[in-house]
Amino acid sequence: MRISELSSRSGVSIATIKYYIREGLLPAGRPVAANQADYDEDHLRRLRLVRALVAERGLPVSTAADVLAVLAETGTQNGTDGTDGTDEDGAAGGEGRGVHRVLGRVFGAMDTARDRERAASEAGLTEVRRLVTAMGWRIHPRSAAVPALARALDALDQLGVRIDCRTLLPYARLAERTAEVDLDLLAAAPAGSDLAEHAVLLTVLLDPALLVLRRLAQEHHSAARQPDPT
Repeated sequence: MRISELSSRSGVSIATIKYYIREGLLPAGRPVAANQADYDEDHLRRLRLVRALVAERGLPVSTAADVLAVLAETGTQNGTDGTDGTDEDGAAGGEGRGVHRVLGRVFGAMDTARDRERAASEAGLTEVRRLVTAMGWRIHPRSAAVPALARALDALDQLGVRIDCRTLLPYARLAERTAEVDLDLLAAAPAGSDLAEHAVLLTVLLDPALLVLRRLAQEHHSAARQPDPT
């Protein structure tokens, strides 16, 4: 297909498609003439994924590029390249380890340079570490999620809302149940599917839907607590 058809089918303007190509988010088309290129269904799928990351999820272009780089690097490590299911160290049972590594790579790519520049307070980090200990979670010492949560607590604290480990525990238990569903869905991915892409879809692009579900639940319970059902 020509770039005009790619634009029409994806809903992304031609100018934006060319920008994504320049930034390395979308592979260039196959040249067919001096100023023309041909695109296929793989380009369309990739473009829709890029649009979801940038326009729907709101990721900076540089962060989206990092996430897509993870997809490119890990796409052949899920058994579709003829590997025998061992991990990169040659140990058996590599499938589970593969999911863990893919998630780690995806989460690392989501840790933007802009976020890393905002140092978390020691008080915030202490509360997050207390939470991790209380939940018995196995978290990597360099996990980007720990300072990210601490920065969120810092922002609340600056506005006069103090959230500590005890307050977070009920939320952490709910998050743990959600994570179990995520991992079950990843484990149930069809054979031969792209594990890294599934990880992105279920852990990155599903986030906005989970936020909306929370809003719906809040609306319901708020209405249920009113004396007048209407």
